[in-house]
Amino acid sequence: MNFLRSERWSAALLLIAAMLGLVIANLSFGPALIELTNEHIELPWLGLDLSAGHWISDGLLAVFFFIVAVELKRELVIGELNSLSKALLPAIAAVGGVVAPALIFLAFTGGTETANGWPIPTATDIAFALGVLAMFGTWIPTRVRVFLLALAVLDDLIAILIIAFFFTSDADLASLGFAGIAIALFGAVSRMLKPRSAWILARRPQWPIAVVLTVLAVLAWYFVYRSGVHATIAGVALGLVMARRPGGRAVHALEPWSNGIILPLFAFSAAMVAIPQVRPSELDPAFWGILIGLPVGKIIGIMVAGGLGVLVARRRSGIPLTFGDLFVVGTLGGIGFTVSLLMNELAFAGLPEVADEGTLAVLLGSGIAIVASGIVVSVRSAQYRRRGGHAGVGGAFSR
Repeated sequence: MNFLRSERWSAALLLIAAMLGLVIANLSFGPALIELTNEHIELPWLGLDLSAGHWISDGLLAVFFFIVAVELKRELVIGELNSLSKALLPAIAAVGGVVAPALIFLAFTGGTETANGWPIPTATDIAFALGVLAMFGTWIPTRVRVFLLALAVLDDLIAILIIAFFFTSDADLASLGFAGIAIALFGAVSRMLKPRSAWILARRPQWPIAVVLTVLAVLAWYFVYRSGVHATIAGVALGLVMARRPGGRAVHALEPWSNGIILPLFAFSAAMVAIPQVRPSELDPAFWGILIGLPVGKIIGIMVAGGLGVLVARRRSGIPLTFGDLFVVGTLGGIGFTVSLLMNELAFAGLPEVADEGTLAVLLGSGIAIVASGIVVSVRSAQYRRRGGHAGVGGAFSR
């Protein structure tokens, strides 16, 4: 299972799953399979009525967001974001990496009914970006990976806030209240789990606590879903309230399932769209806003904001980043993929044809960013190697 924790393998599996979904959707039996994913699996006694695709995006994907939230909490407590001086530079760059793609998208779609899709090109797929860096950046210094990780984590935080505030309407306060109780209990019970070193000495077994946590997590997800807030936010809340050390163990246990099954399954189902038989001029402006916003907007935003941040925060951050390093991070930031696909699904839920075009734009834009970042990272890695291999101790990257 360890290979499924590898950034290289997880990125490769995501790409293969997305390509497979796109290819299958455009074969003769593709429409029938697409219809199958749209079939509803209903649990009427619980008030749940979701299509197979939504069970994946609303249900299973909450596990991925739980992992993201646990990693975010770790960075905020003991990691690269645990002080203002450390967080300032990646925060400035992350904001720039959100604003520029959104503005490019709005430049194409302003005044149209698809303008509300502006969040789609703002996301960075942390697993994919780190995977490309691991594949091609053997000699890239560790500080660049640390900066990319911090920026991507903050980027994910912004994406979570966008999902919570911009894709939520008519929230049921009673259900939210019950979800809050379940989440609070989850956080309290997680603190009853003993550190790994104390398991042998523990008088009481730990598995009943794990069972209680699982039940509370399912209840939290259920009530968040019933409230009208996107259900993946439950995973975020649970990750943020869980005790740090048990949270780390939970991530270690869940990561292979997330990387090996949940994310590829989501990528496969999200990419299952028929390629529209239209001329480029007939594509919705949102298609071009996403296609250009992801690879180009991220580079512009991270380079400009990050460059200003370097001038402002260099002494305080202690991260000796160069503009070449920022260009590397900017190209990697354009890989939107997982979160961009989710935002596309949410933004264009009532416009299925535009949603299909948006999916293709996310895949193409992320594909361009993958190729561009692979080239840029390889060239930059070779430059560092010629300078004497100061990749630091970070030479090859692995989790």
